[in-house]
Amino acid sequence: MPTDRLTSAMLVGVLVRRCAAAGGFATVLVKGDGISGVILIQALEKGRELGLFERVSDYAGGYSLARCGPEPDKGSEAMAQYLARRRSADPDLWVVELDIADAERFAAETIC
Repeated sequence: MPTDRLTSAMLVGVLVRRCAAAGGFATVLVKGDGISGVILIQALEKGRELGLFERVSDYAGGYSLARCGPEPDKGSEAMAQYLARRRSADPDLWVVELDIADAERFAAETIC
């Protein structure tokens, strides 16, 4: 029997509001499927790119964040190309930019 879970739209909404309440900045760059779209976090800290993280199942009933995409030192063009490839393969994908201290930990606490 399937367990109840929050929708992608709800999780993204909570992440954006919680980030704002903590003094950070979050914006939805790409809006995906509201029910079950995959969520990618583009993590920044004071405008410095930290990388991309994807919310993935841990196969134990929970979720975790996994690093994905190019390394931040590859530049914004490599990041844009990666996101374009992912969007063409999965049009239901969400992309959320999160600029807050320790963005990866913050996102994991909120959506995992």
